[in-house]
Amino acid sequence: MAKLEYLYEKESLYFAQVAESVKDIAIQELKNLGAYDLKPVFRGIWFKATKKDFYRITYFARLLSRILAPLVSFECHDKDDLYKAARKIRWEEFLTLKNTFSIVANVSESEITHSNFAGLRVKDAIADYFRDRTNKRPNVDAKDPYLIINIHIHKNLATLTIDASGGALHKRGYREESVSAPMQETVAAAIIRLSEWDGSVPLYDPMCGSGTLLCEALMMYCRIPAQIFRTSFGFERLPDFDANLWEQIKKESRDNFKELKPNMMAGSDVSQHSINAVKTNIMGLHFGNEIAIEQKDFQDIESIENSMIITNPPYGIRMGKDQNLNKFYHDFGHFLKTKCSRSTAFVYFGDPKYIKKVPLSPSWKRPLKIGGLDGKLVKYELY
Repeated sequence: MAKLEYLYEKESLYFAQVAESVKDIAIQELKNLGAYDLKPVFRGIWFKATKKDFYRITYFARLLSRILAPLVSFECHDKDDLYKAARKIRWEEFLTLKNTFSIVANVSESEITHSNFAGLRVKDAIADYFRDRTNKRPNVDAKDPYLIINIHIHKNLATLTIDASGGALHKRGYREESVSAPMQETVAAAIIRLSEWDGSVPLYDPMCGSGTLLCEALMMYCRIPAQIFRTSFGFERLPDFDANLWEQIKKESRDNFKELKPNMMAGSDVSQHSINAVKTNIMGLHFGNEIAIEQKDFQDIESIENSMIITNPPYGIRMGKDQNLNKFYHDFGHFLKTKCSRSTAFVYFGDPKYIKKVPLSPSWKRPLKIGGLDGKLVKYELY
């Protein structure tokens, strides 16, 4: 049988899933990593890239949720259209009977109205494809599958894709210890990107929690790939996977690390549990030992001058119900005003109603609806 050529092979075409509120900076990130012909759509961006840049994008991108490699697009009006199209894929090119797979389905404004039903038809097609040839079928594993297959149907146009990331990209792998309600890594990466911190002034997080903002800032500054700890990627399951090229990309990235100098980054937190967590997390990262961490209430900090302050103050979930949050935010604003001269602060409010409790005028406010949060990032110029 002649080799089938899939959409991603023919057109160098891929799809990046991304939250709407960071799409503008995700477009910039993709361009910086070599993507071209970008077409933003709802909750994502179609883009083209060479195979090398496609691997690099999956390895380095900090703002994307997942990257998908499209196999086929087709008109899909009913379950039979879906089943027939899925049966035509040469599934033995992607997995064997020993491997597991899972299906992620999404339907909107289509004659097939249930995502679960769409996923089930694709699963049946794959099972029958193998059963016809071997009398056996591969197993489904929703938790840790070898291959993740995506079916998206919108207005009766279906696209069948392979998850090239091999799972959610926000799971970086450095978070060994956590605190309650930790910030998602893509949210932290977006905040660091929007702050435009470039190492020209020191960075300080006075309420560092488990250190996600510090970890993302370190990785961005030092050019450490976002997925450096990921042990396998979905693109390794593609029929045209080039192992030599992938090894070359990993080596080039290691050769390109940028050193973090002492006293460039620091953090503190009132909670000893948080300090233990952040120390564990940053010590797993290259140059993590250059970040100074101490247990301290922000009100006990003498001063933070000529610096960039980036922080996510605790709110309801992390503070507990008995705290007076109005006073807390007023005190924090007073601290910024009186002890942080000639600095810039970027404060993420998970609950934006507290912005007005801070006795400072913001330079700008930006909604960040991402990672299950509906908060706002606020910039303060401190003179």
